[in-house]
Amino acid sequence: MKVLVIGSVYPRFQEDAEVPWLRTSVAHLKKAGVEIQVLAPAYKGLKSHDIDGTHVNRFRYAPANWEILTHEEGAPSKMASKPWLQLLAIPYIINGFFQCLRICRKWKPDVIHAHWPFPHGYIALGAAKFFKIPLVLNFHGAELLLIRKKKWVKPLLKFVIGQSHAIFANSSFTASKIKALRNVNVEWSPYGTTLETSRLQGECRNGKFICRYDRTAAPDAEGVKDERRETNEGESLPLASAANAASATPSSGDTPQLPVPHPVINKFKILFVGRHIERKGICYLIEAAKYLPADQFEIRIVGVGDLTEQLKKQAKELDERRKTKDERGSSASSPTLCHPERNVVELKDPVNFSGVEGNPHGLADVPASIIFTGKLSPEDLANEYRTANVFTLPAIVDSKGDTEGLGVVLIEAMELGLPIVASNVGGIPDVVVDGESGILVPEKNPVALADAFKRLAADPSLTEHLLAGARKRISECFTWDGIIERQIEVYKKVIRE
Repeated sequence: MKVLVIGSVYPRFQEDAEVPWLRTSVAHLKKAGVEIQVLAPAYKGLKSHDIDGTHVNRFRYAPANWEILTHEEGAPSKMASKPWLQLLAIPYIINGFFQCLRICRKWKPDVIHAHWPFPHGYIALGAAKFFKIPLVLNFHGAELLLIRKKKWVKPLLKFVIGQSHAIFANSSFTASKIKALRNVNVEWSPYGTTLETSRLQGECRNGKFICRYDRTAAPDAEGVKDERRETNEGESLPLASAANAASATPSSGDTPQLPVPHPVINKFKILFVGRHIERKGICYLIEAAKYLPADQFEIRIVGVGDLTEQLKKQAKELDERRKTKDERGSSASSPTLCHPERNVVELKDPVNFSGVEGNPHGLADVPASIIFTGKLSPEDLANEYRTANVFTLPAIVDSKGDTEGLGVVLIEAMELGLPIVASNVGGIPDVVVDGESGILVPEKNPVALADAFKRLAADPSLTEHLLAGARKRISECFTWDGIIERQIEVYKKVIRE
């Protein structure tokens, strides 16, 4: 079976951290015996090349210095900050369309699998029709967000959905949005971890499970220091660990036992890893520090982004704002709202949280410290995961209506032996079943976040229960073997039809 995978982004060189989940998916498809080629746009004149033994066909769409529409940041975000980039969309689609025709005429794939159906469904559609190749579309959520901002995208998406032979969605949340657009069958196809999971099974010591981390893997590329180096176009570099995931073998014959909580060293450490953007809800995590005593808790924020400086300012002013009096003389300060467009932090009207008498908001005398680490090397990031006691993703539905499509970083944190506290939004509930594989809290609620952290700190048995549930959840839904098996079954079905 031969499959042409189309996407807006694919690693440009062996050590590139772009779309590790897609790279790992391709590696596992190849392991299962599927022949793969990739079609993706050029970046600054990059020519076609091979990555992990997979041929990546790059199509040109502008002079080299202008080919920055994709990679390193989502195209919608780039076009929002640089409107002139929208002019590149037309040559992007046209050149991708003809390159797809050329590949299909020469290579004759059995299936075309197009990620981000707008615009890649249209890049694939001509070849799919002309050569009678089944078209599979893979939604990740961003395409559906475009409908809110650009109404003309809706009929185009409805049309291309109707021309496809199968639809994949990365989460049940994304699937529901597709069904609201057009009533079609949607296959849930999440991501697995981009870590070398079989090597992360750890080892048994004295009957206890010890989670180990491979330093070459990157749990979340958004929080990892970019250590790329200049290369000639198409130069081959050492094999990246993302591709090794497909062929990794267990390092021990022992059967892993249930994981145990990471030991608390001095303070209960709360870890966030990701880009500092509005939908991650980091400002509410900072607000949660007000309800966590400094002698017991520490918040560590890994990564960078558009809101980094704003968030640092919010954290610096936290103690002063905590003492601000509201109109009723309360000692509590209010939750914040992030407005990245204005680059400010604003206070919202106080809300009525329940608490103890004399301290109705449960405020700590001294709020927990907040440490911004910036981007980290894989080794330093590995240490953050090793020494943390809980992983958190306080995601929100942001001002543009965007939220987390799945939250693959949660799966990876689970693999690394951390309990999860996350918001009940988007695709997160696909990963975190409240009370079973983690704790879900309402979005934009710093008190609920703080309460969840306190529960875990006070009850190690709860952490053990959640880690056991997380391992079960991963084995049932998020192993690459299972994901790829279901994906190949869909390929076979559309080929038969």
